[in-house]
Amino acid sequence: MLQRVAVVGAGAAGLCAARHILSRLNSFAPPVVFELSDSVGGTWCYTDRVGTYNNGRPVLSSMYRDLRTNLPKEVMMFPDFPFDPQLNSFLSHQEVRTYLERYCQSHNIRPHIRFNTVVESVKPVVETTEGEEARTTWEVTSSDSSGGHKTETFDSVFVCSGHYSDPHIPHIPGVQNFKGKVLHSHAYRSAEPFAGQSVVVLGARASGLDISIELAKVGAQVTLSHGRPRLTWPLPAEIQQSSSVVAVEEDGSLRFQDGSVGTADVLMFCTGYNFSYPFLDASQLGLDIQDHVMSPLYRYLLPPAFPSLFFIGICKVICPFPNFNCQVQFALSVLDGSVTLPSAAQMEEEVRQEQREKEEHGVLQRHLVIMDQDQWEYCNMLARTAGFPLLPPVVRRLYEEVGRQRQVHPENYRRINYRLINDVEWEVID
Repeated sequence: MLQRVAVVGAGAAGLCAARHILSRLNSFAPPVVFELSDSVGGTWCYTDRVGTYNNGRPVLSSMYRDLRTNLPKEVMMFPDFPFDPQLNSFLSHQEVRTYLERYCQSHNIRPHIRFNTVVESVKPVVETTEGEEARTTWEVTSSDSSGGHKTETFDSVFVCSGHYSDPHIPHIPGVQNFKGKVLHSHAYRSAEPFAGQSVVVLGARASGLDISIELAKVGAQVTLSHGRPRLTWPLPAEIQQSSSVVAVEEDGSLRFQDGSVGTADVLMFCTGYNFSYPFLDASQLGLDIQDHVMSPLYRYLLPPAFPSLFFIGICKVICPFPNFNCQVQFALSVLDGSVTLPSAAQMEEEVRQEQREKEEHGVLQRHLVIMDQDQWEYCNMLARTAGFPLLPPVVRRLYEEVGRQRQVHPENYRRINYRLINDVEWEVID
């Protein structure tokens, strides 16, 4: 009996899941991919709109108009599907979206996608037969654009709905006193509306840094406010750094962690996104879903109590497409029986142990899914366990080289173009 798999989302992770399911039709029925919008690509589908669409549905993409990738295409690609070699290494969001459309077409995924379809609920149904192990199936209820509801049963669900659509806005006492404009980077599209204004950008990770540089180019006076060690990279003269904003005073001025006070026209939160799965009942799944952490998830993938539910792509600071590719193949090996999982209790203990070790090393709870240097051993471990090819070492080497370049030339590192020579070597090309 072929297993039926539901895939929630037709962005990069969902397309990757569908592609690998379709390559194993001796074990799996063709997937059913549920997609909220009318196109593939997920967060890579840019729209000028913010807030909601005409139909009242929220705008989920956080793409801004001039975004270019901060990783080169040579390390960003799915390992078995290169980007067009004619393209520059650092891509516009349009080029990434075109790549995902090509990937979808190449693997004939589109016939399996239900567009304009909302997943309303995903519920486990546990059947116990005397003398046999309990079996879990999944009831997936969805509604389409005509308002029709449908409930279907699947053997497994891959949650590929991303985590860049529900803005995280930390609490700042007195923020209601601020006289200017307050927004999250989720609603930022271009720099020109901020020309000549003073903008305090909260958060100095990828989007905070990128948006600050865009704003500086149109003549905004930017204060990059963050709690990390002071950045020592060469930033444009229009960008100054400050400690975190800790409160807004009654007169609308901003108080910073170091005791200083300042004013601004705009407060822009570049403070990340929450994990949000409105179609799941977390407590029923034995999961605790908070803003930046979902636990326990064995191998950052599955709740120990329900090992046929998979969350693809929740890790942060990673090479996303290669990471999805490894997670999906591991998950399918679990489902087809070629990987045997430990008991639920053992899986849970392993997760807790890993979290304890991270916290003992000073990792904050909200940073538990940040991988960065840990991603390579993680992907290799998934590959070795499930018996699929490891990521070539050149991916890590080039990723680390680009990280160095980004610190030396935060404005210009995207001008460099690379070429992979083989599995271990790369070169810079003119």
